[in-house]
Amino acid sequence: MSLGRELKQRDSSWDFRTADTKADTHCYHNYPAMMIPQVAARLIAQYGSKAKALFDPYCGSGTSLVEANLRSIDAHGTDLNPLARLIAQAKTTRIALQTLDIYLKEFNDFLFQLGFGLKQFRPAIPRFSNIDFWFKKETKKKLAIVKAFIDAIEEQNIKRFFLMAFSETVREGSLTKNSEFKLYRMPQRQREVFNPDIFSIMTRKLIRNREGLKNYLEKTKHITATTNVYSFDSSNGIDEIEKDSIDIIVTSPPYGDSRTTVAYGQFSRLTNQWLGISDANQIDKRLMGGELKEIRTTGIDIVDHTVGEVARLDIKRAKEVYSFYADYIRSIAHVSTAVKAGGYICYVVGNRRVKDIVLPTDEITQVVFGRCGVRHKNTFVRSIPNKRMPGKNSPTNKIGCKSETMNSEYIVVMRKH
Repeated sequence: MSLGRELKQRDSSWDFRTADTKADTHCYHNYPAMMIPQVAARLIAQYGSKAKALFDPYCGSGTSLVEANLRSIDAHGTDLNPLARLIAQAKTTRIALQTLDIYLKEFNDFLFQLGFGLKQFRPAIPRFSNIDFWFKKETKKKLAIVKAFIDAIEEQNIKRFFLMAFSETVREGSLTKNSEFKLYRMPQRQREVFNPDIFSIMTRKLIRNREGLKNYLEKTKHITATTNVYSFDSSNGIDEIEKDSIDIIVTSPPYGDSRTTVAYGQFSRLTNQWLGISDANQIDKRLMGGELKEIRTTGIDIVDHTVGEVARLDIKRAKEVYSFYADYIRSIAHVSTAVKAGGYICYVVGNRRVKDIVLPTDEITQVVFGRCGVRHKNTFVRSIPNKRMPGKNSPTNKIGCKSETMNSEYIVVMRKH
C-alpha cells in the first residue's frame, strides 16, 4: 500500500555529505539521531523565508531552534527529555564572552588549586541506582567536584553552559561504550585500564563550546529573536502554543518508540541521574509510543494495514508499532492547529524496519496531516551519512540474519490550506 510516488524524489543535494554539522552552538553536545543543521537551514530558507515564528514539537537538542534564531525567527520547541531541553536552551542562549570568561578563569583557578594541594575539597557524591556499576571511585569523586563548582554558579545561563560540558564529561568518564547510544558496559579488560582525566575532558569541552558560542554571537549580534523551550507532550495537547500562530514547523520526530529504535532515554540517563532528575530511568516509557497499548483500528488504512502486516508475524512487535503510531496520530492532530493558513510543515522522518517490514512513516505522515487540512507538496529522499545510527540490525531476531535499517530519510513538505 503506497501513495504519492509522483511527489517523492531522491535528491542527493539534501545529503550534505561533507558539511560541518558542528558549527556555532551545534558543537555543544552530541545527541541521538540529530537533524543536521544544513537540512533545517535549507527548509527554513525555502519555505520560511518570511516566517516570524517556528515550532518544533519534538525539538530534541534544538537544531531547528538554533537555525531559526540565526535567521531572526522566534522559535518554540518542546521535548519530554530533560537533557534535550537543557541542550536546546543552552544552544539558543546568548552569553557575553566577557562574562563567561570570568567563570572559565574561576574554574581554571579552582582546578589549579586542587592540583597543587592549595585547596581541599570533599564533594558529596550523589546516590543513584548502579552508580558504582557505571563509574570508578576516582571518577565519581572528580565528577562530584566539578558538579559542586557548577552548583555554586547562580547565573542560570552560565550554569547551563557549564552543564553542557559536564554532561558529555559524564558520558566519556563512564564505563559505557561511547560508540553506542544505549548503555552497554565496557568489557572487563577495557575497564581495568580505563582511567579518564575528568578535569582535562571538562576543560576541553568548555574551550570547544566557547568557540562555538563566539561564532554564534557573531552571527546573531544584530538579531533579537527569542526562544521558548517547553516540556509538554504534543500527543496530549499544545496549549502553550497559540492556535494559528506558527508560520513554519521544521522537525524530526522519533523514528519509533525509544525502547526498540533510538534510545534517547538510555543515552541521557547518566547525565539526568547526576543532575538529580527523578525517574531518569523511566524517560523512554514517557516518550512517544513508550506506553504499550492494545491494538485498535485507527480508521487510517495505511496505518491499520502496516500494523496488521507486523501482527501476522509478531503480535508484541505489532503492539509496539501501533502504540507509536497512535501517539503520533494524536500529536499531528494537535500540531496542525498551531500553523497558520498557508504555513508550511516540514517533517524529516525515517522509515524503519520491524520484522523485515518497512514502516512507511513518510506516507503515514502525509495521510494523517491530510486529514487535518494540510496538503502534501513534496517528499525529498536523502541519504543519512552524518547520523550516528546502526547501519544494520536483526529485524527478525534471528541470529546472523541482518538487514539494512534506516540509511535514508524522507523530508515531507506540506502546506496548510
